[in-house]
Amino acid sequence: MSIINTSHVEITTFFLIGIPGAHICVEYAHIWISIPICSMYLIAILGNCTILFVIKTEPSLHEPTYYFLSMLALSDLGLSLSSLSTILRIFLFNAPEIFANACFVQEFFILGFTALESSVLLIMSFDRFLAIHNPLRYSSILTTVKVAQIGIVVSFKSFLLVLPFPFTLRKLKYCNKSQLSHSYCLHQDVMKLACSDNRIDVIYGFFGALCLMVDFMLIVVSYILILKTVLGIASQKEQLKALNICVSHICAVIIFYLPIINLAIIHCFARHVSPLFSILMANVLLLVPSLMNPTVFCVKTRQIRVRIVAKLCQKQI
Repeated sequence: MSIINTSHVEITTFFLIGIPGAHICVEYAHIWISIPICSMYLIAILGNCTILFVIKTEPSLHEPTYYFLSMLALSDLGLSLSSLSTILRIFLFNAPEIFANACFVQEFFILGFTALESSVLLIMSFDRFLAIHNPLRYSSILTTVKVAQIGIVVSFKSFLLVLPFPFTLRKLKYCNKSQLSHSYCLHQDVMKLACSDNRIDVIYGFFGALCLMVDFMLIVVSYILILKTVLGIASQKEQLKALNICVSHICAVIIFYLPIINLAIIHCFARHVSPLFSILMANVLLLVPSLMNPTVFCVKTRQIRVRIVAKLCQKQI
């Protein structure tokens, strides 16, 4: 299918890209590449659904820490499902076309769940700090009602933050290029295709990225406070026990923010980087947190691991 490349016709369809360099034998390459990608999506969806199911069905896990973990699983699930349709269409059916409006909607959900995950990781860091700094008052401070209120507020704030993006992109005119450089619609990628003034999108995009960085900096501050509290504990055994509580969350923070920072650097500074590397980093941004978070929390959180094993043993009986 030919790509529209004229300044006289407004583009209403974009073309996503699978793997650069696979055009020699596109169908065979994409079919083989789709196997591990579909497997990772399936594992990510099953893993997050398992976490949600276990937390919902086990009364002993109805605590603030696990409620926040369920919010993280929901955001990971949302991220996976938001990009699943286009990635499957590209790699399974070699159908890279996507209507502009559908692209903007997909971008809204991807950005919304990304912002939500960032906010949830921030809340979880303060939850860890509160559990270590003031364990006796932890349950009275973080009641079920307060946890629900926090969840509603961060969800509303996250999607409200990204709400202008599809509308500002829709106002732009696309008349020169229609080839996107990723397997799903990414804001900075779509924005670069515009042939009209996109300064508002650039400024608001920078503001959105700044909000994510503020979340990250606040997480760093919370861990400085945690470290200060832990160093004040006399027993070395208790210090290690307190730090062990944070290991899974630290892993989740690294897994989530590292691809975002790398992708931002690529788009802003490394303009001559390999397109393959850029696409892989964009896919890592969506897939790896959703894939790894359930694994990390199941391995490091004994209560969840024990409940999952118990559920599996019940089914075998």
